[in-house]
Amino acid sequence: MDKSKNLHGHLFALTANVMWGLMAPIGKSALQEFSALSVTTFRMIGAAAAFWMLSIFCKQEHVNHRDMLKIFFASLFALVFNQGIFIFGLSMTSPIDASIVTTTLPIVTMIVAAIYLKEPITNKKVLGIFVGAMGALILILSSQAASGGNRNLIGDLLCLVAQISFSIYLTVFKGLSQQYSAVTINKWMFVYASICYIPFSYYDISTIQWASISTVAIIQVLYVVLGGSFLAYLCIMTAQKLLRPTVVSMYNYMQPIVATIAAIIMGIGSFGWQKGLAIALVFLGVYIVTQSKSKADFEKAGREL
Repeated sequence: MDKSKNLHGHLFALTANVMWGLMAPIGKSALQEFSALSVTTFRMIGAAAAFWMLSIFCKQEHVNHRDMLKIFFASLFALVFNQGIFIFGLSMTSPIDASIVTTTLPIVTMIVAAIYLKEPITNKKVLGIFVGAMGALILILSSQAASGGNRNLIGDLLCLVAQISFSIYLTVFKGLSQQYSAVTINKWMFVYASICYIPFSYYDISTIQWASISTVAIIQVLYVVLGGSFLAYLCIMTAQKLLRPTVVSMYNYMQPIVATIAAIIMGIGSFGWQKGLAIALVFLGVYIVTQSKSKADFEKAGREL
């Protein structure tokens, strides 16, 4: 049963990061016709509506007042500060640069988990993160060299803040995912996030000239709402329930891989030995981290001595 749960956890984490990997180029394209603030608000309100509709068909869970407050703060770190700031950063930098920054998540999560959850920083964990990071950087730097490598420091820093915010969510609020279903947590988190954004985005949304917006841009925003928000967060919170925070964060390395594959399919990229090596290193890094011992493993070994 435990192996089955682990497998499901890995599949959910992989699916979420594939969707987020696609969101960087798709979201960047949508930002040519929509402001970052309006896109962020659309995704919060749209995902909130989707989760509430889904909850009708799920078992109803009562959330006590104390946990509602925890969910509010979880929404700040997982949505308002993470995805909101990421969209603003993406609007100021390139998808390639944004994908570089996502590779910092496992490292930051390992540090936060060590401080907050007392998770041990084992040699295997450090080695796995290093190997995965090398793979992601080989992939990204080769792509960056081909594209000219223009960078925007402010945009990159905003994307970094977004990663730090999400690492805090994965670690500090892991208990919520153990207590409530992903649907229950998400339906409230996206409502709180919507409330935070609506007052600031009213002007941007009210001044949109819908007649001039292309159908492609609308479809791209729908993907950001339903794929990059609704389905991705449903998957990542289910994975959070089944896997350790550091393992979940390791799948962030999949995002630049997905972006590269998407570029190849779209005819704007090529596949060479560098990309093959990078992808192999990323998967090897994820495997090494999953084989490292957790705090629970060490405690179990101590009891057996």
